[in-house]
Amino acid sequence: MLTRDRLQHAYRLVRDELLAERDSSGHWVGELSSSALSTATAVSALSIVRRHGAAEHYPPDRLQPLVACGLEWLAGRQNDDGGWGDTDKSVSNIATTMLIQAAFCLAGATEGNAAMLDRAQQYIEARGGVAGLRARYGKDKTFAVPILTNAALAGLVPWHEVAPLPFELACLPSWLLGAARLPVVSYAIPALVAIGQARYYHARPSNPFVRFVRRLALGPSLKVLERMQPASGGFLEATPLTSFVVMSLAGIGRAAHPVARRGVDFLAASIRSDGSWPIDTNLATWTTTLAINALASAGEDVEGDRSDLPRSGPKGASHKSDLSPCLDWLLSCQHRGVHPMTSAAPGGWGWTDLSGAVPDADDTAGALLALAHLRQSCTVEEAERIDRAATLGLPWLLGLQNRDGGWPTFCRGWGNLPFDRSGVDLTAHALRALWAWVQGSGFGVQGSGFRVQGSERRRLAAALARRDMAIVNRAVQRGLRYLAAQQRPDGSWVPLWFGNQHHPQEENPVYGTAKVLMAYRDLGLLDTEPARRGLNWLVAQEDAEGGWGGPTTPGLARGPAMSSVEETAVAIEALLPAASDPATEPSVSKGLTWLVQAVHSGRHREPSPIGLYFARLWYYERLYPLCFTLSALGQAIRHGPEMR
Repeated sequence: MLTRDRLQHAYRLVRDELLAERDSSGHWVGELSSSALSTATAVSALSIVRRHGAAEHYPPDRLQPLVACGLEWLAGRQNDDGGWGDTDKSVSNIATTMLIQAAFCLAGATEGNAAMLDRAQQYIEARGGVAGLRARYGKDKTFAVPILTNAALAGLVPWHEVAPLPFELACLPSWLLGAARLPVVSYAIPALVAIGQARYYHARPSNPFVRFVRRLALGPSLKVLERMQPASGGFLEATPLTSFVVMSLAGIGRAAHPVARRGVDFLAASIRSDGSWPIDTNLATWTTTLAINALASAGEDVEGDRSDLPRSGPKGASHKSDLSPCLDWLLSCQHRGVHPMTSAAPGGWGWTDLSGAVPDADDTAGALLALAHLRQSCTVEEAERIDRAATLGLPWLLGLQNRDGGWPTFCRGWGNLPFDRSGVDLTAHALRALWAWVQGSGFGVQGSGFRVQGSERRRLAAALARRDMAIVNRAVQRGLRYLAAQQRPDGSWVPLWFGNQHHPQEENPVYGTAKVLMAYRDLGLLDTEPARRGLNWLVAQEDAEGGWGGPTTPGLARGPAMSSVEETAVAIEALLPAASDPATEPSVSKGLTWLVQAVHSGRHREPSPIGLYFARLWYYERLYPLCFTLSALGQAIRHGPEMR
């Protein structure tokens, strides 16, 4: 039986483990899963560079050990069905399997691995080959074209199977790119340029005018590519995107180009000791804001004991977390200039503090929520710095809202391809961030940087506050209408950035519905019709043991092995405000029992591959189950059902 003592003990265990995960500077870096897909693309890129690169730039003894280590890691992770999944916990998929097949071909390692590659070929054919790959991505060419380019460079498919990309459009002003309705998403301009040029080089267009225009655009588009490349050399800090750029340039005789050389440096620096690569260097900003917000929502004093200094807000009762070192770091992560890749204005946050990050809606919302929490217990000087950051961040987030009322990831009004269109998880997060500042931190007067001195300035500040509040209220109402319109007939919502590999459409309605309900909770709207339908749907998804995460389609197996700590934790947190309802209380109690048992058995240290990276690449993050569990258990202690 779940008791309050047992609940509190589990909470303290998770809290102490999460706090112990901070690095020496006081923030969280986390650890992304190694990726078979990333490793395959890196091996392919380095193999082509090794074959075509200038010896003075790429000595043979520099790249060959990296290729060999990557191949060895991949060879040990083939699934029983002959395919590979993105992570060691993922089911096989045709994209990753085709990329691994190409990597072994390009590395010249097919003879010693013939049996393994025969099984891979059988898997690919059973999934429909090239047609099956295209079916996986539909109209979105962001990932299908790079995979086929990789296969063409390996001689596995003819170049006519690779769709030509209009790389000349990268030379257009950024404000025109969204209107151009490109076949790739906003963050994939580097791939558009490099892969488009590779396709042009190996299979020239038959139309003489198109051929002429693209020939003229070769140099200027490479300049765009060079301008977009971050200091680290890794586009988006992402191994796959950087690898596709490097292999494409090397495949057309440009292995010595500065973009390719910096990309190789990035790949060489980001290989892990076991020979694998992750999908991205890290999600440090995202994981840090998740941790801060989890601790704060659990009632911890996230600033620590600073009683010797003047404070802007009430002192907390507990001083165990002491996250004051995080403030300087988090503020330093805010982008203060126009971003070279998306032309985003100053004010947003990306997912990491590294140079390849791009400001986006989800990370900006998370950072603004964390700053609102930190502001409740900090010095006057720190509050002023937080306000200045919010003065940039809040308008940035407001300005990203799409015409449909929802929030996209990177760019307003870009299109309807995945990760460019509005998303319910992004929208719910943005609404929570805006509302936190409206309710808690004096958005308008303090948030606009005004220091009230004299009656005239007080009147001006009040007028500005009213104007700002009107802007925010309009944005919130539009966002709520978008969420209501996106609710599915069964009451659920489906997110962009998270999935469930066991779901027939690889969607994660448990996560999406929980995150939307948290927005309704924060805005005091849980008694509205969309929220009630969402709550009812979420209750119905709990399995017999008390967990969430199994597929909900009739005929598919469900059970405790398919429930995840992450999905169970977010479902419980979303249901807790309705725990007094007789229809909800049994579900919450059973779920809490499941989650507490998971902590006491150590299962909360086992992350699940529910993360969806760019272009539907699966990942897991070691800190997700800790952050999600802490938030759920902490709120259960504060607001949960009565227990002895």
